[in-house]
Amino acid sequence: MRLSLMCAVVPLMAFAVMAGSTKAVAIPLTPFRYEAQAQRHCPDDTVVWLDFRKGIYYSKRQKNHYAQDSTGSFVCREEARNGGYRRSLLGLR
Repeated sequence: MRLSLMCAVVPLMAFAVMAGSTKAVAIPLTPFRYEAQAQRHCPDDTVVWLDFRKGIYYSKRQKNHYAQDSTGSFVCREEARNGGYRRSLLGLR
C-alpha cells in the first residue's frame, strides 16, 4: 500500500515543481541624460523622470521633483511601468 501511494505522490510532486518554475525576464529600460533624447526614443509615449534610488517616476507636471536629483534619468513612461517602477503622487491634485 505504501509503495503504491509513494508511486502516485512522487510523480505529482515532480510535476508540481516543474510547472511552478519560472524564468526571470529582464524588462528593457533605456535611461537618457536629456529629455529630448528620451522623446526621440519614444515619440508616442510620455517622458518621465525616474528616480532609481526610490523606484518612483515623476511626470513633468511635478515640477518640484522632475529632473531634480542626480540619481535619476529620463525614460519612457511605459518602460518604467513595465519595469515595475511606480508613479509618484506628490504634487498631483
